[in-house]
Amino acid sequence: MQRSPFSRAVVVGCPGSGKSTFARALAARTGIPLHYLDMIWHKPDGTNVTQEEFDTRLENILARKRWIIDGNYMRTLKRRLQSADIAFYFDLPVEACLEGAAARIGHPREDLPWVEHEFDPEFAAYIERFPRDQAPCLRMTLDARPQGVRLIRFRTHAQAEAFLDTLARDGLS
Repeated sequence: MQRSPFSRAVVVGCPGSGKSTFARALAARTGIPLHYLDMIWHKPDGTNVTQEEFDTRLENILARKRWIIDGNYMRTLKRRLQSADIAFYFDLPVEACLEGAAARIGHPREDLPWVEHEFDPEFAAYIERFPRDQAPCLRMTLDARPQGVRLIRFRTHAQAEAFLDTLARDGLS
């Protein structure tokens, strides 16, 4: 296996867009450890850790030489980008994100400490509002990333799969 062309990756985008699926495939292809921000923030009972505990755990990850971090958590995105060498932005249509979020209902996931048993209407509304309420700040933060941090934007799942295929062709899988 050849060495990955990056060692510290941030994966962001609308919920349901395929971030976690991509991050898992990326970790499998590169051997880079994967960390889900939802697993750091949420407890299995649906409560959250303190902001201080979250920040400490995140800093411990950022101090490592190699990592993939999956999740938006806008409060910490600028800090993660300061340590990253690549960012992947899933910028898919709302309909695709709603389908993706609905498809995972009832299935255990390694990126969330509980199983969702129904598609929460508030969560669906959050996804519907994401292009208006969250995406502008996300794009602004990505555009202001430090020099040298490569940005790859996926508008379709096929583009993400093609990137993973490129890694495979380059001997990274």
